[in-house]
Amino acid sequence: MQSRESLPSWQQLTTHVQVMKQQHMNDLFAADPQRFDKFSIQLPTFLLDYSKNQITSETFDKLIALAKECQLEEWRTKMFNGERINFTEDRAVLHTALRNRSKSPMMLEGENITDQVEQALSKMKGFSEQVRQGKWLGYSGKRITDVVSIGVGGSNLGPQMVTEALKHYSDNSLNVHYVSNVDGTQIANVLRPLNPENVLFIISSKTFTTAETMTNARTAVKWLTSSSFDDKAVAKHFVAVSANKKNAMAFGIEENNIFDMWDWVGGRFSLWSAIGLPIALDLGFEKFIELLEGAHEIDNHFCEAPLEQNAPVILALLSVWNCTFLGAQSQAILPYDQALHMLSAYMQQAEMESNGKSVAWDGSEIDYPTVPTIWGEVGINGQHAFYQYLHQSNNVVPADFIGSVESVTPVQGHHETLMANFFAQTQALMQGVDEPQVRADLKAKGRTDDYINKVAPHKVHKGNRPTNTILMERISPRTIGSLIALYEHKIFVQGIILQICSFDQWGVELGKGLANEIEKELRDQSVNKKHDSSTAELISYYRTVKQKII
Repeated sequence: MQSRESLPSWQQLTTHVQVMKQQHMNDLFAADPQRFDKFSIQLPTFLLDYSKNQITSETFDKLIALAKECQLEEWRTKMFNGERINFTEDRAVLHTALRNRSKSPMMLEGENITDQVEQALSKMKGFSEQVRQGKWLGYSGKRITDVVSIGVGGSNLGPQMVTEALKHYSDNSLNVHYVSNVDGTQIANVLRPLNPENVLFIISSKTFTTAETMTNARTAVKWLTSSSFDDKAVAKHFVAVSANKKNAMAFGIEENNIFDMWDWVGGRFSLWSAIGLPIALDLGFEKFIELLEGAHEIDNHFCEAPLEQNAPVILALLSVWNCTFLGAQSQAILPYDQALHMLSAYMQQAEMESNGKSVAWDGSEIDYPTVPTIWGEVGINGQHAFYQYLHQSNNVVPADFIGSVESVTPVQGHHETLMANFFAQTQALMQGVDEPQVRADLKAKGRTDDYINKVAPHKVHKGNRPTNTILMERISPRTIGSLIALYEHKIFVQGIILQICSFDQWGVELGKGLANEIEKELRDQSVNKKHDSSTAELISYYRTVKQKII
């Protein structure tokens, strides 16, 4: 298999980056008054401005050439056609089929999976309406008032992020809670104020074997049955989302209360499926469909727009440019909208679990940097925490700034203050301020020469820090759907460019397997496995101290 580094476009970028490292964005803007027009895209749901990156038209052309040499368009077709591009698990990658609002046939091994998706959506609609209208009753005949969604990773982060982002659209007919941490504190805190007679549990696990999820699910069953004194109450209060009906039924969930999952949907791309049932219950099924429609619009854009005008492609190429060629080791996701306070955590999993790898498709070791560390926080909070690092650290951190023109909860004067900071930060990160400017400013304020000499170096900001700006009109189900799909396709493109299998997660499995073995030791003093000296002594200390406490 041909290494990416041997491609002519890759080699040209390797040479070109040495020139661009000497360029400052201030000079690029000064030299080209049309820079924003060249390096921005306006779509129905958002504006993407990527002009504040360390690129020129030549850089951009070379990046597009790289995408074409990597046969991106052919790989995109393979994904949408249901070819098994998740080759390490021998699976298709068809989360886009879950939001195919055109309802056109999508074939997988001779079967139209659009029909399967529509049947699943119909079941979701009927169930969510029953619960929301008070027609689904618990074991004592009372209506459901609270929904507890139990899952982990993709079965949790996506639905929770969306329901938090769209809280404004909820009619509050149901209270939706999430449990993901196997630390008993979380489920205890969630269940403590609830009445078992009014609670519906959704257990989301593709295999119905995930240790953390099943531990929490068993605790939920004990909590319910200790109140109802009847194991049959499980059928009235538990539903499952799983690809393993056998395991879910063995757990005690009735077959009709199991919602389908498919192996062609990866967990971190699954909120569009019945994994999104908490979203439909919280917001109503119509709003869930609007979410799918927003994502479908981006799917169409991704498939139809030329690479030069394709938002997910551009974001991915910029990530490769900033990380692999310019050497940035992390990227910040900075939403300036409280509704998006979980977006950074969601994007951590989506990108780092997908592309945080160092082996190419053929199994060879990759010796170039792949994806950056993803981190971030709601903008204003970040400004008073880590923006010092963004502005003046030796480490350059590219950042995506995400905001909206209109707040969903307008309070007079607040949004203007918020957005003034939003625009100012990207400008400051790009422009910076040099020492002559600092000295002139301090001189104008009447400071002494001694003071200026002492302080001036500390106030210098080098600037030249790359940012992308995504500006939505307003947070809504449609715009959130578009935003998530934008990043999903960016992740796919990154994987193709970097020659990484984006849709497996073997790095998650190793630690989980070891944990299963160690858990036996923690539960049974007679079990002793062979470990390195550090792990063995830590387990020994834990056992000794726990015996004293007990």
